[in-house]
Amino acid sequence: MKILLIHADHFEYNVTQKAIEKPEEITPTKKKGFMDESLVVFSTVEKMDEKNPEQVAINASSSIEEVAKLVKTRKIVIYPYAHLSPNLASRNLAISILKSLEENLKSKGYRTLRTPFGWYKSFEIKCKGHPLAELSRSIGPEISPEREVKAGPAEEEPSEYLIVETNGKEHTLDLKKVEACTILERYPLLKQFILSEEIGKTPHKLPPHIKLMRKLELVDYEPASDIGHLRFYPKGTLVKELLEELSSDIAVKRLHAMKIDTPIIYRLDQPDIAGQAARFLERNYRFKIDGRDLLLRFAGDFGLFRMMKDMTMSYKQLPIRIYELTKSFRLEQRGECVGLKRLRSFTMPDIHCFCKNLEQGMAEYRELIKNYTEAMDSIGVDYAVAFRVFKDFYLKNKHWFAELNKITDKPALIELLPRMKHYWILKSEFQAIDSVGGTAQLSTVQLDIEDSERYGIFYVDVDGKKKGCIIVHSSVGSIERLIYALLEQAEKMKKDGKPPMLPVWLSPTQIRVIPVSRDYVEYALTVANELEEHKIRVDIDDRDQTLSSKVREAETEWIPFVVVIGERESKGGFVSARIRFEGSQKTMKIDELIELVDAEIGDKPRLPINYPKSLRMMPRFM
Repeated sequence: MKILLIHADHFEYNVTQKAIEKPEEITPTKKKGFMDESLVVFSTVEKMDEKNPEQVAINASSSIEEVAKLVKTRKIVIYPYAHLSPNLASRNLAISILKSLEENLKSKGYRTLRTPFGWYKSFEIKCKGHPLAELSRSIGPEISPEREVKAGPAEEEPSEYLIVETNGKEHTLDLKKVEACTILERYPLLKQFILSEEIGKTPHKLPPHIKLMRKLELVDYEPASDIGHLRFYPKGTLVKELLEELSSDIAVKRLHAMKIDTPIIYRLDQPDIAGQAARFLERNYRFKIDGRDLLLRFAGDFGLFRMMKDMTMSYKQLPIRIYELTKSFRLEQRGECVGLKRLRSFTMPDIHCFCKNLEQGMAEYRELIKNYTEAMDSIGVDYAVAFRVFKDFYLKNKHWFAELNKITDKPALIELLPRMKHYWILKSEFQAIDSVGGTAQLSTVQLDIEDSERYGIFYVDVDGKKKGCIIVHSSVGSIERLIYALLEQAEKMKKDGKPPMLPVWLSPTQIRVIPVSRDYVEYALTVANELEEHKIRVDIDDRDQTLSSKVREAETEWIPFVVVIGERESKGGFVSARIRFEGSQKTMKIDELIELVDAEIGDKPRLPINYPKSLRMMPRFM
């Protein structure tokens, strides 16, 4: 790649006509542009850049940043310019690299203007004329060591941090003096999150859920696959499906989102896909088929965005909500893959809301926070709340943030960003706190003000003109990580002297019926069948073992309700039930037991048992 860098007082362009048969698609806003006090980068992408296009974009952005720091500007113009080399790359590759270059610079906080590829343009530029105002560089695809040119002592302006209580009261937080922020003593979960996530005081113990997921015959490692890809046994599959049902209930039943499905394999010769992939260069699964470079989808939106680009939307139809539940792949480092906490293959439920303006986007954001808070509470895990937000946006909307705090009913860490570093101006995080003090992000909501026009997603407004959307990205969290949080929460219960368990609605077996002998198996079946008619998951321990051993095993499997049936129960038409979360034993009619279980399940998803009801017929997986 060849680049010519001009430090300019101002730069202005106007698109005139096509320069190639299929130029880059442009919107009306891209037909002209202006930027003052900027570094204008005339860029030629070469054929040799095909060897490693992502690295070329990284090397080019580093080189441009070096010069930008020397001339003290935060504004960059990227101008496709085919006249610096005779060995030009293909159209798709050139667009892909230029888009990646733009993304890399934006991620570092630079304001960028990229002119469209494949068009003739008239332009006006005024060069400043100082010794560094005209420079050229040749960029290669190799991974090179640190460059010799240094940019001087300039540093990024640091973020500010606040602790905001549910009553709206703010407390300044200095990350170098966390202990001095005494308000955190009231909120140990939030303090632990800050120490682990912000300060880096991470625990060095393996989280206990790794043993628990195997002990309970839920999940296990798959030695025949790549690391970070797990096998789910029937009970684990059932828990996973229940959490997926909860996610779908939120999206489709409550928010009336439209459900879609997109591929998990994508071509890297598509500029928009290559551009996103460049941001996750070291984390992509890549392979080649039929001479084409492909990748497995990571937690990106390109499948959805391509669908939305082809959609015709009216302002009357907004907000439009889209839901997708799909596998994602992220090539984590081997040492980073830990049980269910961090994987290379995981299941992501995503909701995207496409809104006509910021006001509508903020309303959608609030509704998503409300639904995800309710979901976290129904799962019953400990979590801390954090917001990352552009400082000016926070200062203008403090009242709205106070509403969000009341919804979560938790104090929040708020990071005030001095400038926009991402496509979003606001991001929320619900961070799980595990039993050894580690953290992992569960739910997130992001308020995106840039990606719509970047990816060509528009709606037709009341004036008949196409306009870009505000996009609210969100997820309740990866399904596997939710199971991690559930098992870690159970370990916390054990440490607190309580019997560990999953919530009743998520327990694979909700009631175990134990006949004291073979004489009472028939009545046990009658009881089980009646419970099943009310969509309660039940199994029967009809094995030839002692009653005490059967009860002990039910306890080790965390069964919420254990029903023992003998002569007295069969003759009287009632059951004796051990209730795990109460630590009690009660005698009751079957209707009373059903009413008690129904109260615990509430409106949460119900699925039938997916393994034999008879324990005599149930194989052991471990």
